[in-house]
Amino acid sequence: MIQDNRATVQRVLLITLLLNLFVLVLKAIIGWLTGSLSLLADALHSVTDSANNILGLVTTRLSSPQPDRDHPYGHQKFEAIGALGIAAFLGIACFEILQSALTRLLRSSSANVEIGGTELWLMLIVLGVNIFVTFYERRVGRRIGSPILIADAYHTMSDIWVTISVLAGLIGIWLANWQWLDTALAFPVALLVFRSGWQVLRENLPWLVDEMAIAPEAIHQTVMQVPGVINCHAIASRGIVGRQVFIEMHLIVDAKDIETAHQITETVESYLEKQYSPMRATIHIEPMNYQSNQITYEK
Repeated sequence: MIQDNRATVQRVLLITLLLNLFVLVLKAIIGWLTGSLSLLADALHSVTDSANNILGLVTTRLSSPQPDRDHPYGHQKFEAIGALGIAAFLGIACFEILQSALTRLLRSSSANVEIGGTELWLMLIVLGVNIFVTFYERRVGRRIGSPILIADAYHTMSDIWVTISVLAGLIGIWLANWQWLDTALAFPVALLVFRSGWQVLRENLPWLVDEMAIAPEAIHQTVMQVPGVINCHAIASRGIVGRQVFIEMHLIVDAKDIETAHQITETVESYLEKQYSPMRATIHIEPMNYQSNQITYEK
């Protein structure tokens, strides 16, 4: 039975959208009051957080796991597409951080940042909100197997490192007037943002290109434990374990009538469901004298 967790995903995204808008406004106000270009750039980076939440709310409405006439394999790839959109936003954020850092290097005569204790405390509040959003989304995302929540948690994690970088620079300016700290810390932050985007991309591309989900040898080993199975071959799988997996195979069974063969295939599906749920299997029955050593497709 495929569970439809879209209501939970939408509730989490709505809560995080409100929190991200709060963070965005607070960063923009502090950046405007202190004259910190890096903080204003960080506020622009936070725009992508809110955009990601809106993107997630739209895509989860379309990503029903239940099949219908037009989408017999469900709609969950819409959610993976949304995750790829987040990866694109992360790439844009990385480019903006690098561009801002290079601009500050070339314009060394930029105005000094004026920072006080109040602004630093407000930045700590911003950091606390980002940390809460990250762990909240990741915990719920892992519990219900939602790629959009996990991807957005990675994005917010990059925002945490950006905020820590900016906060460290502001503290350095406040204590020692080291104006160059913002620029120096921007480059490693950009690499962290890029790493988060690459991780989101790597986790969702297999779903979209129908990459093998389960090693055919593992499926073969499970199926051969079922009484009445003589052999199985031409095994293929796609999807992502824990979200939705589709398995296809040819099965040779020790059965002299259709009813017995059907009961064996039902047991095979039960074994696979216990190990790889949620799962849908398509099984092609072949005669007892059929022989094949090709477990899966050749490269």
